[in-house]
Amino acid sequence: MATDRTFRRSLHPLHAVLLAGTIPLFLGALLSDYAYSSTYYIQWATFASWLLAGGLVFAGLALLWAIIGLIRPDHRRPDYLVYIALLVATWIVGFLNALIHARDAWGMMPTGMILSIVMTLLACAATWIAFSRLHAGGQA
Repeated sequence: MATDRTFRRSLHPLHAVLLAGTIPLFLGALLSDYAYSSTYYIQWATFASWLLAGGLVFAGLALLWAIIGLIRPDHRRPDYLVYIALLVATWIVGFLNALIHARDAWGMMPTGMILSIVMTLLACAATWIAFSRLHAGGQA
């Protein structure tokens, strides 16, 4: 009995590292926002700003890689376009969050924390869709 399996291409390893790197950076920014709202130590606001900057770099490079990947015909599927839309939304919310974090330390609350929650959830959704793209095909 022969089994015919077809596999869709998965993410390039460097693309996967860039994408997966956004989650700990954005989650760290969220946790730093929470720590700042609990303790009022300004160092936590500074940590959040740096983590946001790092997350934006990783998300921007992953977005650039994904847009370049649209050249390949197998990447023009609806799930890949949803992935790109989620990455764009993540980057835009992250950029707005970085602008909010550039304010005075207490001036960024509570908007900064709310944007950090939204940004982290968007990054998790984009990563989930991207990593769930490798599928086994049908049987003969």
